Amino acid sequence: MRKKVYWKNRHGYLWRAMLILITLCFTSCKDDDDQAAGAGVFDPNKPVTITGFTPESLGGGEDIVLYGNNFGNDISKIKVSLGGKNATVIGVNNHSIYCFMPMGAFDGDIQVSILDDDGEVIAIAEPEKKYTYKRQWLVSNCVGTYYNVGSDYEEKEGPFGDCGAFKDILWFSWDPKSNFDRLYFTGNYNRCRLIDFSVDNGPDKEKGYVYYFTSADQFDRVSVMTWTIDENQDMILTHNHSSDSKIGNYLFTRSSNFTEQTPLGIYARGVNGTMVHPETNELYYTRYRGGDMYKYNFDTQETTFVFAFAYATEAYRLVIHPTGKYAYIIGNERDFILRTDYNYVTNTFTTPYTVVGQANSPGYQDGVGSFVRVNAPSQGVFVKNKDYIGTRPDGDEYDFYFCDADNHCIRILTPDGKVSTFAGRGNGKTSGYQNGEVRTDALFNYPRAIAYDEKRNCFYVGDTNNWIIRKIAQENEDDYDDISDDEEDNNTEEAALEKEN
Repeated sequence: MRKKVYWKNRHGYLWRAMLILITLCFTSCKDDDDQAAGAGVFDPNKPVTITGFTPESLGGGEDIVLYGNNFGNDISKIKVSLGGKNATVIGVNNHSIYCFMPMGAFDGDIQVSILDDDGEVIAIAEPEKKYTYKRQWLVSNCVGTYYNVGSDYEEKEGPFGDCGAFKDILWFSWDPKSNFDRLYFTGNYNRCRLIDFSVDNGPDKEKGYVYYFTSADQFDRVSVMTWTIDENQDMILTHNHSSDSKIGNYLFTRSSNFTEQTPLGIYARGVNGTMVHPETNELYYTRYRGGDMYKYNFDTQETTFVFAFAYATEAYRLVIHPTGKYAYIIGNERDFILRTDYNYVTNTFTTPYTVVGQANSPGYQDGVGSFVRVNAPSQGVFVKNKDYIGTRPDGDEYDFYFCDADNHCIRILTPDGKVSTFAGRGNGKTSGYQNGEVRTDALFNYPRAIAYDEKRNCFYVGDTNNWIIRKIAQENEDDYDDISDDEEDNNTEEAALEKEN
């Protein structure tokens, strides 16, 4: 399936083009005497050479300058190919060419062609060195249908391209035995679904199928899903109800295809965060009204109090680090993120402390610690950062990507406590529906769920108020396979027109 990438604001491009042309004028001033003598015009008796270029590493839509000799000064007689794709040339003098990198120009080859009055190639130059193409992260549709008219909404089982839409997406959870092929999502008012990426729908059809997960229909609201770490790796669903006489967590056995259930722990209402410790196989869960966290032991079937939060009536959501050494607790309604460290002596989590934002201080601000502002943070996921391997004294190799729902963006929290914006505009005001480059182009509308696919190196985002599941992945060759040369030119120009907002 073809995915086009466009940027929308032309003003930034025009302003940058003016700056480039001004730069060209000043650069050529040093050759005024030569220009008067006719130098600067392409000389067919001399070779065309490329002596260098800058930058040497760049992505689609970024500008690149080629240096060399005998380029001439007529932009209509210059053709630049970057990675086998036509580049948009903005300016030229005899010794330099300014142009924009086409999207998907992966292979690094550079070729400059000089054309005659009839558009025929009369000279070609290629440098020995190649550039390095930086693949950009792009947002696209993955599963479901976006409805421009809300009343057209339809919900059904079916292949990815014909499965309707999804309301109230809240939480993603991979089946740990599926090798990243079966992804469940929970939602308020029992809208739980299974997304199977492995289903073959036949020739010329995209893989993937969406099923109802009917085992959850008995619950009026399902907040989260997690799994035991024993050999069975059974499913645990959390029933977020408002009764003091009902159980909050239930285990569904894999052997019964997740139809047979067992209640876990004491009666609990308002359970929003449940997670199994990846080393001890203990179940931890938070309570909304109680403002506290409890631990359940599968072997002894005992439930014990762990700690109380500073604030009750808060939808605390729990995500435990893959090593089990600590966990982040996301304060969805009070707009902050806590950290709790695991004590291996007492075998429990310790009193949490704030690492992102300030309670009851919503907003949008990247930064560190209490200077950060978030607005309705929701699900997060730990993702290994290869740049951390062997470089950190604490051995923590994971960044934490989380949904900042009311800022309509995805943020990154590093092990050092630094928060930056990964995808979406992130100003707390710009919501919507738009695909493209993660920061300059993409728009979300209250994203609440996120999952990382280690097999395919991409993210899936539950774009809750757009009722679909979006994908964030690095661009690849398949994105541009069936785009013609003319369309490539248009895409490159549109990218250049809008890259600078």
